[in-house]
Amino acid sequence: MYLCSRKTLNTLINMQITELEPKRLWKQFYDICQVPRPSKKEAKMIAFLQQFGASHNLDTQTDAAGNVLIRKPATPGYEGKPTIILQSHMDMVCEKNSDCDHNFDTDPIQAYVDGEWVKAKGTTLGGDDGIGCATELAILASDDLKHPALECLFTVDEETGLTGAFALDPNLLKGKLLINLDSEDDGQFFIGCAGGIDTTVTFDYKQEKMPEGLFYFELKVNGLKGGHSGGDIHLYRGNANKVLNRFMWQTMKATDLKVSEISGGNLRNAIAREARAICAVPMDYKHTLVAELNKFQAAIKGEFSIADPDVNIEINSVERPATMIDADTTRRMINALYGCPHGVIRMSDELKGIVETSTNLAAVKMQENNQILVTTSQRSLTDSSKRDIANMVETVFTLSGAKATHGDGYPGWKPNPSSKIANALAETYKKLFNKEPQILAIHAGLECGLFLEKYPNLDMVSVGPTMVGVHSPDEKLHIPAVQDFWKLIVYTLENI
Repeated sequence: MYLCSRKTLNTLINMQITELEPKRLWKQFYDICQVPRPSKKEAKMIAFLQQFGASHNLDTQTDAAGNVLIRKPATPGYEGKPTIILQSHMDMVCEKNSDCDHNFDTDPIQAYVDGEWVKAKGTTLGGDDGIGCATELAILASDDLKHPALECLFTVDEETGLTGAFALDPNLLKGKLLINLDSEDDGQFFIGCAGGIDTTVTFDYKQEKMPEGLFYFELKVNGLKGGHSGGDIHLYRGNANKVLNRFMWQTMKATDLKVSEISGGNLRNAIAREARAICAVPMDYKHTLVAELNKFQAAIKGEFSIADPDVNIEINSVERPATMIDADTTRRMINALYGCPHGVIRMSDELKGIVETSTNLAAVKMQENNQILVTTSQRSLTDSSKRDIANMVETVFTLSGAKATHGDGYPGWKPNPSSKIANALAETYKKLFNKEPQILAIHAGLECGLFLEKYPNLDMVSVGPTMVGVHSPDEKLHIPAVQDFWKLIVYTLENI
């Protein structure tokens, strides 16, 4: 827990964050951090953007989905240049450490400066995509920048379904050049992305009385880095759900394992960092269990010594829980979770070093209606491969007697190497910083594929400053990269 009050801490943060350069950009980022904006709960952020537009006398529209568009006229001499669309999403992934009491629905993000980085106290920072929103607002609020006519689009619910992009009014945008401000690597310009689909699974179980006279314990996995299930999947970090279930499966094979509770992970697009289960084994297996855990932990630490060196697995004794999951469901669930694929399935043959297809065992949660909900997500640059891996996940759970369903999914964004806006940004980057940029496709999902369905003539590129640890409480934003990012966008608008 934190020793100072949120009010005191935020005062200190305000002095630090708003003194960073460029001040106009960091001022907007700080203001955004004060507005709660979980996915699907963006009402306060929508109101904030509407008020911002009104206070600056800018044409502001909100479509039926909640997407906000703020238009700014061209500065004198730029009236004949093509309109530029700047776009970011207003929602953020809400992840926090287990010892953090932050309420994402009401509390501001406790951002602070740590050397060359901006971080948050115990939670995700929301740099994804708060820094994109802040960039747009800083440009809209400025009266000394030169630029063509601008359409600044802020979409809702990018992180949990891309529903804002799905429902975007097809008559809202007038421009033909779009810069998406939702990437996370300085000097990388993305012209394509993976499509995705969710596969959710439900196990129905019977609640039975937990027998007496057993050894009851909590099994916990923590210390993992987690991260973005698209952008970080190639780093082969540990998945807490897989690690937890692996030891449970091993124990189930050796003795009579009973399970009272199980939970792990949270969001479909985040790699699970923490997981826990309340279990029981025969009393005469207690010491063997502890010895086996020590051996298992040593093996796991060896496997993840580079990718996830702080992985931790522990057992703590607990009081006898009143109920447990019936033995048949326990067996089927543990087997299915063990068999469920997770991670990189195939690398791209065309784009070297880029993941083509992956799947994420995101979350396992017990529901009030005697159901266990398993959430997974699949991504691929190829639509047929996306469907194939989703069907593979479905089959594993169907064989276990569970029910599996697929979401509607979202399309990928086919790379366009001839993109004028991408090549213009890349040339500008090289000119400003004397560094060779990269033009790439990304395995993470972006809204651009959906924009292209609504506006087939759009020429698009996705850019952003360096962020690491996104979708986890380790998220941090690189201050020098933000400074370069601001220069890149401002110079491009002036010289387009």
